[in-house]
Parts: sequence; C-alpha cells; structure tokens
Amino acid sequence: MPGSKKMKDQEKEITEKLYHFLNDFSFSFNDEELLKQAFTHSSYVNEHRRESQEDYERLEFLGDAVLELLISQHLFKYFPDLTEGDMTKLRAAIVCETGLFQFASSLSFEDKIFLGRGEEVTGGRQRPSLLADVFEAFIGALYLDQGLSEVERFLQSVVYPRISDGSFSHVMDYKSQLQETIQRKSLGELDYELVTEKGPAHAREFTSKVLLNGEVIGMGKGHSKKDSEQSAACKALRNIAE
Repeated sequence: MPGSKKMKDQEKEITEKLYHFLNDFSFSFNDEELLKQAFTHSSYVNEHRRESQEDYERLEFLGDAVLELLISQHLFKYFPDLTEGDMTKLRAAIVCETGLFQFASSLSFEDKIFLGRGEEVTGGRQRPSLLADVFEAFIGALYLDQGLSEVERFLQSVVYPRISDGSFSHVMDYKSQLQETIQRKSLGELDYELVTEKGPAHAREFTSKVLLNGEVIGMGKGHSKKDSEQSAACKALRNIAE
C-alpha cells in the first residue's frame, strides 16, 4: 500500500506540473483526458488497465503531420530564397529526433510524463526518442483541442526562435544564402563584425552582426565566431523577407 500511495503522489505531482506548463502558455484544454493521453506512455497504460487510459502513440502520428505542415509554411514564408531542397533539409533537421528532443527538454517534458515503473527505472524519462514522441503527441493533442492557430502560437514561442537564432545552422549555410540574395537583388555590400566575445574558455559566447551598406540587418550569437555569423545571417534573411 505504501508503494501505491507513492505512485498516486507522483501522478498528482505530474498533473500539477502539466497545469503549470499550460498556464505558462495560457492554454486551457477543453478535453483534459486528451491532454493526459499526450503525456501517457504505453508502459503506464499496461499497469493501469482498469482506468481505460490510452497512450500517446496515435496523437504522436497526428502531431508529426501538424508539425511538418506548420514548419513547412514557416520556412516557405520567411525564407523565400531557400530552394525546395534546402527547405526539405532544414525541416528534416528541425523535426528529427534530436531537434524534437531539444524542444521537449527546454520545456522539462521529462517531468510531465506518466510512465510505468519498468520504464521509469530504466531511464525512460531521459530517453531522447521518448521525449521527441511526447512533443509530437502534445502538438497533436493541442491541435485537436485548440486548433491550428494555437499550435502556431506555441511554435512561435518554442520552435521558430530556434530557427531564427541559427540553432540549425549546422545543416544550412545562411551566409551563402544571404550573399546570393543580396547579389541577386543588387542591394549592396555585406560585412560581418564581431560585437562581443565573453564567457570561460570552455563555454565562449560570441555575438556578431551583419551589415548591409554599413547598416545592421541582423545580430546573432553562437559558441564560435562562425556560428554567431551564421545566426546573424539567418536573422538577416528573415528581416529581408519581412
């Protein structure tokens, strides 16, 4: 019985964390069971068969499609100079397991999942594939309960800024894209300047700016001068598109 009480206390704690998370984004779910399903692993369902609870796998399928649509739309709108191939490559980097795991971790989703005891003791909460799946499942649940506009609002806070700050610059050469855009439109001369360099040797942070004819059109940060310039170029591309 003590073990049962401990589990109930943990479930209550997880539920409270879920609602704190919703409050942070001003979400109010109409269907609370749908919300819980998005964060329920199959191992939990197997241990609570009397509750007729469903796991997140079907919602994950839907969330994957919704993410692909909205991220595709975002790239199409704000990066008009990217080719089809470049957009495909960038989208793939964003919605891959590594990218989704980063988004889920930034929201501490590992603390909000209903897991079975076996999955718990084998480190399921920290497993990248599991957290990536839960992120997609939440997107699916949010879409069903709140509609596409609220998913878009969520992505504007969590995902799109990471695209703009150059977090995915390892798959995209934003500097080349910016140079091609400026040359094609005959807009003038580009130049990059290092603004600041700070932090300890093992965790340096660089800030760079990109200038067009002497005027700043983008600022970016990174753990190397090159990354900060890529980030600045990414923001410049978006500023030009807007």
